[in-house]
Amino acid sequence: MSTDNGNKKELLWQSRFSEPFDREALLFSSSVDVDKILYQEDIKGSIAHVTMLSEEAILPVEEARMIIEGLEDIEQEIASGALVPDWEEEDIHTVIENRLKEKIGPLAGKMHSGRSRNDQVATDTRLYLKRIINELSNELEALKQLLVEKAESYRHTVIFGYTHLQRAQPISAGHYYLAYFNMFKRDSERLEDLLKRVDISPLGAAAFAGSTLPLNAKRSRELLGFGALFHNSIDAVSDRDIIIEFLSACSVIMMHLSRFCEDIILWSSTEFNYLEISDAFSTGSSIMPQKKNADIAELVRGKTGRVYGDLVAVLTMMKGLPLSYNRDMQEDKPPLFDASKATVSSVRIFTKMLAHTKLNEERVAMLTAEDLSLATEIAEYLVRKDLPFREAHRITGSIVSHAITSGTPLPSIPLETYKGFSGLFENDIYDALKPEASVNAKRSHGGTSFASVDEQIRVAKEMMRDR
Repeated sequence: MSTDNGNKKELLWQSRFSEPFDREALLFSSSVDVDKILYQEDIKGSIAHVTMLSEEAILPVEEARMIIEGLEDIEQEIASGALVPDWEEEDIHTVIENRLKEKIGPLAGKMHSGRSRNDQVATDTRLYLKRIINELSNELEALKQLLVEKAESYRHTVIFGYTHLQRAQPISAGHYYLAYFNMFKRDSERLEDLLKRVDISPLGAAAFAGSTLPLNAKRSRELLGFGALFHNSIDAVSDRDIIIEFLSACSVIMMHLSRFCEDIILWSSTEFNYLEISDAFSTGSSIMPQKKNADIAELVRGKTGRVYGDLVAVLTMMKGLPLSYNRDMQEDKPPLFDASKATVSSVRIFTKMLAHTKLNEERVAMLTAEDLSLATEIAEYLVRKDLPFREAHRITGSIVSHAITSGTPLPSIPLETYKGFSGLFENDIYDALKPEASVNAKRSHGGTSFASVDEQIRVAKEMMRDR
């Protein structure tokens, strides 16, 4: 126990030192306010380690039982709020071991036999990542399911497709929702692939070189439910690639959400008025009563920058570290936990918000029927008449200029005027200038025709069932 300069809590590493750790230095280095989130993983890892020690006759069975029962009690105490971690105990591992010592005496120290905080932290982190990846994957599944439902509901609704934020061509709204489905499908696949590298037990690597005790690392792996075991003890405690990969995956997910949010923010504005967000997911203004703001979408868009910052923080932290463990690595937890919380909550709230949006079908039908975005249909009409595309493009550009200067929508231009641009035009040009006809003409693989969208929906549903 260190009491000379105010420290009342025992630090697990302090036995070698002759004077107490400076109080301000302890405050600076304490991580318990951050890593307390790992208490369940830490106790699970300790129970597995103690069970293995007992099975290998490194620890008597009765002593193992007392330690395990004490740890299970402590888990309940923390969960109920009866035990509140204290920053003076440096980290959650110290909190748990000190509390165990209060309950069962010096026997608590045997829990750490053959184990270092290095492989203990690495184990906790991997257990946490397994849990949070599963949680995030479930949220993505819910979002993908909703996108398929939206695609099915609006598969015959024609909206504008955009390039350069300019109206480009009419498309099926279902095609639009399925584009985001494919983005989030890849996000799910990234998490699934990452899980293979996360699902590796580092317990038994000790500080970094292994242990002289006859540890059974394979048994620890089995008890913790890991799919594989570390191959190199140095790498086991010094690897933070899995955190970087996870933060990278979170960054891509948030980027996809942010792009979707940008569409929603624009499309819900008065200027666009393509869709409406439920009042339950909108806010107003404290000074302008008429305002209806897409604040949830804006907040998700804003949190994307935070998650990017979390990724850069860990990349920067790791770039100059020699092998094996360095205390810098303690700083991986704040960005990991911040990005986890931000990404999971963003996917969850975005899904709820999206479920409470609806397209303004009357408005988009009116706009697409009269818009210049049908110009490509004129060019392709001429191509089907065996005119070279570049010449068809030039003629169509002249027709568009006429439509703009005369204020006449393309479908309203008289046939005689069309013939003035090219003798290839006939009455069937008006069939091509219907938004639905434009959409259904896009029959190429993965295109926006209603039949293609129906097929994409079928495939998406099949993917969802196969998970």
